[in-house]
Amino acid sequence: MAAVRLRNLRKVFGQRGREVVAVDDLSVEIDEHAFFTFVGPSGCGKTTTLRMIAGLDYPTSGRILFGDRDVTGLPPQRRDLAMVFQDIALFPYMTVHDNIGYPLKVAGVAKGQRARRVQEAAEMLGIADKLEMKPAQLSGGQQQRVAIGRAIIKEPKVLLLDEPLSALDARLRAEMRTEILRLHRRISATIIYVTHDQVEAMTMSTRLAVMDAGAALQIDPPRVIFDAPANKTVATFIGTPAMNIVPAGIVQSADGPAIDVFGRRIAVPADRVQTLGDLRQVEIGIRPQALHLVAPEGDSLRGTVLLREPLGLEDEFLVQIGDTTIKVVTSQGRRFAEGSAVGLEIDPAQLYLFDRATGRTLCCGLADGRVDDAA
Repeated sequence: MAAVRLRNLRKVFGQRGREVVAVDDLSVEIDEHAFFTFVGPSGCGKTTTLRMIAGLDYPTSGRILFGDRDVTGLPPQRRDLAMVFQDIALFPYMTVHDNIGYPLKVAGVAKGQRARRVQEAAEMLGIADKLEMKPAQLSGGQQQRVAIGRAIIKEPKVLLLDEPLSALDARLRAEMRTEILRLHRRISATIIYVTHDQVEAMTMSTRLAVMDAGAALQIDPPRVIFDAPANKTVATFIGTPAMNIVPAGIVQSADGPAIDVFGRRIAVPADRVQTLGDLRQVEIGIRPQALHLVAPEGDSLRGTVLLREPLGLEDEFLVQIGDTTIKVVTSQGRRFAEGSAVGLEIDPAQLYLFDRATGRTLCCGLADGRVDDAA
């Protein structure tokens, strides 16, 4: 196993005057045997980072260490790693057995030992009965298992996976997520994974880095990133559907500052007042699952259902409140038809406040905040 350390990593493509900064001053500590994921939208720098770790690209500046060994300038074959690409790229004319065993053959491993290790890898991946088949005879998930088997056969210290599930359908992606997690528990390698799919990142990783514009916006365990996002960009990227973002004002009342949103005032608890400083405008983040639809009775917050999308056990709604539309996910959706008036309940404990100018998270939750009508 090997810990991987990225120190002030920077990668610039192009010539002077036409430079593109793909990765900008990235520093990450990845523990031994971790399952670490770089996640973010296309063009955020995650694949470039992986390629630099692999030695396929060299950094413009900064260092890459495997344990205490500086590998920054070493070619891939001297880094004791393996990589599974988005394009599986199996040898079509070879059997599964020969595809998996190819790295050992190149390394000069004896035929008998090679056969034993191929059998062990195939059994671990559940494809021992496919060894005499050609790649064209396999399903997409089976082909991906072969590619992973070829990568782990040399028992690398670091295993790199570059969006390996993106070409699979939803059912196979879910199955392969489980298979990769089971594999991680059985091998000694540190796994570094790249994906744009936040579900993959959240369900598989021990820690992850949310990337944007070549920088890591937040590096934390998945639950921390979901519950306490560092800024609005992270908050809206992680979670399905995306978090609702609503402009709001800060007003003074007899009991202290309050958040004015949708014609309601939510008292700011005393332990959150200092966080707001002298701000007068903020943005509120509300996850769709944190809103509750109720009958439009009494003084409840009112809205109109624009769209209802049945998802099975839950329904996703698009609801208009004044000039704002928000998404709501609920298991009680069948009660509310499109075009009908609904009431909405907001739990202050599940609200996020962001600085409108910088996007920085001001606080996660306004627990004990009272909700009253605006004066």
